[in-house]
Amino acid sequence: MSPNASGDLKSSASSTASGDRALTLDFILKEMETSGLVDPVALNDLRSTSRFRSYDHPLVLIAEQKWRSTKPPARILTLEYLTEWLATRLDVPYMHIDPLKVDFSAVGSVMSSNYAQRYRILPVAVSNDTVMIATSEPFVRSWVPEISNLLRRRVELVLANPLDVKRYVAEFFSLAQSVRRAQEKAEDDKSAVSSFEQLVQMGISGTPDANDRHIVRIVDWLWQYAFEQRASDIHVEPRRDQGIVRFRIDGVLHQAYQIPPAVLIAMTSRIKLLARMEIVEKRRPQDGRIKTKSPEGTEVELRVATMPTAFGEKIVMRIFDPEVLMRDFSDLGFSDDDLFRWQSMTSKPHGIILVTGPTGSGKTTTLYSTLKSLATPEVNVCTIEDPIEMVEPSFNQMQVQSTIGVNFDSGVRTLMRQDPDIIMVGEIRDLATAEMAVQAALTGHLVLSTLHTNDAPTAITRLIDLGVPPYLVNSTVLGVMAQRLVRTLCPKCKTDADEIPEDTWQALTLPYRATRPAKTYRNVGCLDCRMTGYRGRVGLYEVMLFSAELRKLVLAGSSIDDLRAQAFRDGMKPLRASGAHKIAMGTTTLEEVERVAPPM
Repeated sequence: MSPNASGDLKSSASSTASGDRALTLDFILKEMETSGLVDPVALNDLRSTSRFRSYDHPLVLIAEQKWRSTKPPARILTLEYLTEWLATRLDVPYMHIDPLKVDFSAVGSVMSSNYAQRYRILPVAVSNDTVMIATSEPFVRSWVPEISNLLRRRVELVLANPLDVKRYVAEFFSLAQSVRRAQEKAEDDKSAVSSFEQLVQMGISGTPDANDRHIVRIVDWLWQYAFEQRASDIHVEPRRDQGIVRFRIDGVLHQAYQIPPAVLIAMTSRIKLLARMEIVEKRRPQDGRIKTKSPEGTEVELRVATMPTAFGEKIVMRIFDPEVLMRDFSDLGFSDDDLFRWQSMTSKPHGIILVTGPTGSGKTTTLYSTLKSLATPEVNVCTIEDPIEMVEPSFNQMQVQSTIGVNFDSGVRTLMRQDPDIIMVGEIRDLATAEMAVQAALTGHLVLSTLHTNDAPTAITRLIDLGVPPYLVNSTVLGVMAQRLVRTLCPKCKTDADEIPEDTWQALTLPYRATRPAKTYRNVGCLDCRMTGYRGRVGLYEVMLFSAELRKLVLAGSSIDDLRAQAFRDGMKPLRASGAHKIAMGTTTLEEVERVAPPM
């Protein structure tokens, strides 16, 4: 550190406006030269040319050079890295601003937007005795005593990415203002709030209109952050005192924001309006869909489902990105053996192929990716779904509508009159649907469908339990694939893990004796993975081909244990063995596999 850097910082903590000074490019370059972070030649080149360049903040200009650190491991000097490095040099706490962890309502109550923009500061957390404020100008502190006296709280200062501070000052204050204005309208409007507990308090509060510009802004912001954070689902949940917004990211729910109840009701109405639902109908569940665009401009579909609760309507929006739903099999996590076995089934001209697993295990993605690969110009692919997950131009898709008598079994009957080659049935739920699927397979069609079972062999007994005769199961079923999704390790922060004990490894890979890997990894956490250590998900697969030996056991009425044992003899690897393969590849962890895959 330069000799006076620390002193300057400490003296500026209690300085007046005359003592404030902005960070300069020359100061930061000197610090970089002192610490040996970058080749001095590159620093001098930037010094000599900086007067011809315009920039908002010196750290931004330096980050644009994409220099590599001279110190191992020679990382690229990104803006986030430089901010953290400078915070260490100046002995100031560093913070990465996570938009999902900032209470924007509290932000708006601390200071005005103009005040925040003037000093390049942003309140990020407020408690009873402290307020944490992020800054991109650590030597500008004349505002500290003013804010501290006004709020009667101690100010904790943290250094943050200057572009983040600039962006979120604009967004958070605008959002806080929208929520405040919407709440004010709700207080002026004396219409009743549709809440189970508030029915006896009619007239106390109301809701702003669904098309109110503040509500429009809040809903747009909600989607924007959900897309940016790679959320798969958005939960909008009414509560007694506050509405809750949660995002599901990599299969795990994260609470994001609290919204005033009246504003939440208006948001719900806005979402229902866009999803073409009945806005005034709040007593029964409804389904709809919305097509929009992500901040990058790619089309995204949202499947919207409402449910009446004690405190109002709960909404879940499932996000379907076409690039996620239709992916290459290697990206989905298929091993070479899994893919060979799967394609040996899907290449057959007729028969039934089943995909099993719980909700959220990736069945839809597997089926859509498979159908996309099969949907050539010479083939007619028809689907019956409840609801249609993603509209795909190369398929002929029909949606179940029970209110007018269009269900799975009648839908399959309709599809069979459309000269199909391949039929996808969203789910086999009852005997009528199973019988229609069997009939379609017997008349020369390839049928793909889903069941909710824990593993592949159980799907056979489920069909028989539904009432399908064993001889028809033998005549039509080509195979079954069970699957799960595990979180994948973040490539930027994963690190070496302790060796897995031999007995634990062998229990994981039963009934096979797989070689224990020499090296495994564990999750750590960084900004890229939201400090979880995981980023993205990949599939575990259990592919069971319906062999002649299995058919004999089915016809003889053998138990599920006998069917499973024969499937293993035929080469089926259980889900945990598939997980062990991912662990050995350094893709995931033992804890993830044990959490997701059922034990043998």
